[in-house]
Amino acid sequence: MERPAWAPQGIDISVPSVSRMYDYYLGGSHNFEVDRHAARKAMEFMPGLPAIMKANRAFMRRAVKYALAEGVRQFLDVGSGIPTYGNVHEVAREAASDARVIYVDHDPVAVTHSRAVLEGVPGADVVTADLRTPAEILSAPQVTELLDLGRPVALLLVAVLHFIQDSDEPHRAVAALRDALAPGSLLILSHAGYDGLPVPRERTRSAADVYRDTRSPIVLRSREETARFFDGFELVEPGLVTMAHWRPEIPPEQADPYATSGLVGVGRKA
Repeated sequence: MERPAWAPQGIDISVPSVSRMYDYYLGGSHNFEVDRHAARKAMEFMPGLPAIMKANRAFMRRAVKYALAEGVRQFLDVGSGIPTYGNVHEVAREAASDARVIYVDHDPVAVTHSRAVLEGVPGADVVTADLRTPAEILSAPQVTELLDLGRPVALLLVAVLHFIQDSDEPHRAVAALRDALAPGSLLILSHAGYDGLPVPRERTRSAADVYRDTRSPIVLRSREETARFFDGFELVEPGLVTMAHWRPEIPPEQADPYATSGLVGVGRKA
């Protein structure tokens, strides 16, 4: 298998990556045939997966604009993935030139491409770290130099927690990040689940099974399990809802049927 020039040395390009599959769903070019094959296989069961990913990105952009309107100028995007159109720093800095953004990911392709995208961009940087080790994120020089944790930060956990197994204690990891944030900080979260999907549950399970061949199998959690991530935060209106129903720019009934899936919310730390 030929390695593209942009692919970092040392990565295994024979195993699909969830971040590169996500890039493929969004129409990106930083993916390999193994990623495209796995994504197409998942789409056999859920053809609307690209629509879900686009709706997820649209929620993220709306939530970032909400954070900016609330006066938040610092953003910590954990599990940020491979940059594509409408990234956090682009949305934030368009509205506030003093906004500061840290991206965090453990995928070498995501980090390498992020560095290229951020070259020459003031107030933005990328960290190689994993959500499962929050102390490593918080102590990273890029975080300590660019962010003031004594002031409100918007913590983005967008489409990442469903790739953390229960055995890795994702609620503990989120709590550790929460405890390091100042009052007034926001949690911007999206999570995959069965709620609202326009396909039978069996097909959803079959699509999720495709991810077992990656290094990050997907975990579909219930509303109650997802709501627990907001412990210590007060959910802002409209609460924990599907992507199409969180402060939508178009009426939810006009959205793609797949956009009424998943659970998203924004919480404020008291």
